[in-house]
Amino acid sequence: MKPGGSSGRLHALRFESQRFRLLTIVVGCFLISLTFLLSSRPDATVFSTLNPRESLEDARMPAMKMLHRSSSAGLTRDFHVDILPQQGDRDTHAHLQQSVDQTAEKTEWVKDTVIIQEVAGERSEEAEEAAERVAADSGDEAAPAVVADEDNAVKTTATVATTARPDQPCTHHTLARSQIIAEFQLPLKFNFLKRKNRVSSSFPVVEEKKKQQLPVKLQDAGEPARTPEQTVTSLQLNFEIWAPTNVADNVRAMNADSVDRRPLCDFSDFRTDICDFSGDVRMAANTSEFVVVVDPAAVASHKVRPYPRKGDATCMGRVTEITVRATGDAAGAPRCTRAHGVPAVAFSIGGYTGNIFHDFSDVIVPLYNTVQRYRGGVQLVMANVASWWLVKYDKLLRELSRHAPIDLAKAGAAGEVHCFPHAVVSLRAHRELIIERERSLDGLATPDFTRFLRRALSLPRDAPTRLGDGTGRRPRLLVISRGRTRLLLNLDAVVRAAEEVGFEVVVNESDVGNSIEQVGKLINSCDALLGVHGAGLTNMMFLPPGATMVQVVPWGGLQWIARMDYGEPAAAMGLNYIQYEIAVAESSLKDKYPAGDEIFTNPTGLHKRGFAFMKQTLMDGQDITIDVTRFRPVLQQALHNLAAK
Repeated sequence: MKPGGSSGRLHALRFESQRFRLLTIVVGCFLISLTFLLSSRPDATVFSTLNPRESLEDARMPAMKMLHRSSSAGLTRDFHVDILPQQGDRDTHAHLQQSVDQTAEKTEWVKDTVIIQEVAGERSEEAEEAAERVAADSGDEAAPAVVADEDNAVKTTATVATTARPDQPCTHHTLARSQIIAEFQLPLKFNFLKRKNRVSSSFPVVEEKKKQQLPVKLQDAGEPARTPEQTVTSLQLNFEIWAPTNVADNVRAMNADSVDRRPLCDFSDFRTDICDFSGDVRMAANTSEFVVVVDPAAVASHKVRPYPRKGDATCMGRVTEITVRATGDAAGAPRCTRAHGVPAVAFSIGGYTGNIFHDFSDVIVPLYNTVQRYRGGVQLVMANVASWWLVKYDKLLRELSRHAPIDLAKAGAAGEVHCFPHAVVSLRAHRELIIERERSLDGLATPDFTRFLRRALSLPRDAPTRLGDGTGRRPRLLVISRGRTRLLLNLDAVVRAAEEVGFEVVVNESDVGNSIEQVGKLINSCDALLGVHGAGLTNMMFLPPGATMVQVVPWGGLQWIARMDYGEPAAAMGLNYIQYEIAVAESSLKDKYPAGDEIFTNPTGLHKRGFAFMKQTLMDGQDITIDVTRFRPVLQQALHNLAAK
């Protein structure tokens, strides 16, 4: 072997050894760099084999504070969001991730700027999700996280409630808090843009491990500005929100001040006009006016007569008119002389009150339906007050309200201005003596009202005496005797027939001056009630449920009004109802008009002449002599209704 050949092989081995060492160094550097990368960014998911949604769940945003809500009325809107450090990795800045979409678009990491943008348009089918992990050391309240739904859209519920605390000055990571509540759920599509594409000059970029003092100016009306001393670590975010036009409108409405935008008054009901409003409500009694201070855009004025006989000019002419006005001029509104912490309900006790039927159908039943929701925490304001009326129904009024009622006229004479957080002007009335459950705001019904009466007046019985119950007591029948019109001329004969059937009979003439407690206890002690059509039958509401009410209807085609005024309410109260319609021979009209007169041949045709004619001729113009033989089966049916079940 030649020496030159051995030297050449040695040279080649040395060259290969150098290449190996160089390769080893390169590989080592790569491994060191990779190790450093993974150790410095342990939450990175670039190399994760997990489902992107699972990786996203590990990187939810823990603390967000809303700083700005744009008032732009267009289709797009920017929201500026602070990402506040939380206790934990103090010097670790947030990073953002976007999952790979169907177009295999390259994932872009944004450190500084993301824009939240609302767009009205069609929904994208791309599955784009985002998350952010933030560390903090202030212990500030965590804001709601962003949660992805199954359709690759994001439902966001953001609630930020902050209140300035004078005992805790603003320092590094401590914000002066203003009250902001924002809740919304929208399909979101996150679009993370490169820093070079979107950088806001008003929100400087925050570099790693650096904090900058940001002067925050007033963004929304009523939202206090923050001072330059307040220090925040800020990222500007931009989320592209997919939202149909109606949802976008909801978001715009949500950003507006919290003002009740409902109409002040509702004029759609056939019985009554009613106004219902909240806020800074002031009642100027001397002008019979309720003024509510609202946004200038909601200024309005209405006039209401708070009594449920809408369309009855005679009745409503006896009712004080109340003005309900909304104004944006707080300084020009009446100044409060007394502030109340409970709502007000204003109504009139003018109209047809003084008649027990109208006392209950026009005032007390609707009043219960209107104020029961307040459980006594309500201020009653009354127009057209009669002192005797207040005395008569004192127990019921005390049960409905813990506060002495305000007499609107007396308060006006004293120049008083009462202020409330809420007010209702007029009462929620349904049908005569009836509360309809489907129309009641609180799901009340007529039986709820009769239970209220029994409780307020301490009436003991909630069930009638039953035949064959073993007590040996005879059921008790109360006959209402009228003193002026629609007299029952053969009352004694009717009483004897009722006793023969098996009733214990009590005769009573209801008088407007009678104590409601005394009347209630008398009626409640009975098991059946009998009377000619008239206001006295209103007392049936004191009967125990399951009792029987018998209405005698005068001649003249009055069946419909008798059923409307007392028949339907009786059934609604849980009573058994019997309607006895007299024949011509039982009416005193046969002695006033010839046999062929229209009043006998076509009495309903006379109704076209109006209610005044009907009342004068057909109601107040006749008395009744009951045919006892014809009437006996009615008494037997009333007794049979009380048989033990």
